[in-house]
Amino acid sequence: MPEKHFSGKYKVTKLLNNGKYAKVYHARDTRSGQEVAIKSFQSPDNLNVVEIQAMSRLSHRHVIKLKEVKATADGEVFVITEFARCGDLFEMISKRGPFNEDLSRLYFQQLISSVKYCHSQGVYHRDIKPENLLLDDKWRVKLSDFGLSAVIDDPTRPGPVLTDPCGTVEYAAPEVIMAGRGGGYDGAKADVWSCGVVLYVMIAGFLPFDNGDLVEMVGKMNRGEFRLLKKMSTGLKWLLLRLLDPNPETRISVDEIIEDKWFRQGYEEPSDDE
Repeated sequence: MPEKHFSGKYKVTKLLNNGKYAKVYHARDTRSGQEVAIKSFQSPDNLNVVEIQAMSRLSHRHVIKLKEVKATADGEVFVITEFARCGDLFEMISKRGPFNEDLSRLYFQQLISSVKYCHSQGVYHRDIKPENLLLDDKWRVKLSDFGLSAVIDDPTRPGPVLTDPCGTVEYAAPEVIMAGRGGGYDGAKADVWSCGVVLYVMIAGFLPFDNGDLVEMVGKMNRGEFRLLKKMSTGLKWLLLRLLDPNPETRISVDEIIEDKWFRQGYEEPSDDE
C-alpha cells in the first residue's frame, strides 16, 4: 500500500485499478479530508513525463488537478491528483442515454472552457473523448488523462505543427490519422474536431463516423459525411458542421466556438484557478 510513503498525509481506502504499469488508489488527505487519487508506478520507466509536464502547467476548474508527485528511494513513483467522484461522461451516457441540448450544451461549454485554457498554456490534449472527461461531486466536467498531450514552451506561437498520429481513432481528426503518412497538423484544430465528436455523441448517443469498417470510416471523416438528426436545432446543426469540418484551415476555432450563438446560451467563463 502506498500510504506508508506519505507519513500519514494520505489515508488509502481502496484499490481502484490494477493496470499493467500502475495501480490507482482512492485515498483521503488526512488534514483536509479531501478525496484524492494516487497512481503508483513501480518503476519510473513507466511514468509518462509529458503527462506530468502538462498537468503541472494547469490549474482550472474543468481540468483534473495535479497535487504532487513523489518518488521513493527504491524507485517507486506516486502521482497524486484530485479525485472525480461521479465517474466519467462515457459512463453517464451509457447509463442514461443521449442528453438533451441543454445538458449537452452545458458539458460542451465546460469542455471548451478547459480546452481553451489548456491551449493558452501550450498544452494540446490529443485524446479528448467521453472516457477522459471525468465528473466531480458537483457533476462538473474535469478534463483528464494527458498522456498523449503535446506540450510547447511558447503557447503564443500560432499553429504548432505536430507530426505523430495519436489518440482514439473514432475521435481523432482526419489530419491526425493521416499524419503517419508524412503530414503535419495543428494541435488546437485537432482538439476542436474531437470536441465536436464528443458533442455529437452526447446528443445522438452514438459516434458520427463509426460503422465498423475503418477504411470507410476514415473516408467519411475526410468527406465530412455524417448524419444530422431531426431533433437537433438549427443552431446545433450549424455548429456541428463547423466543428466536424475535415479541412482544418476552415474548421471553427475555439475562440469562434465561444462566440457562437448556440454555444453562448447561459455561458459563463470560469476563472482559470477555480
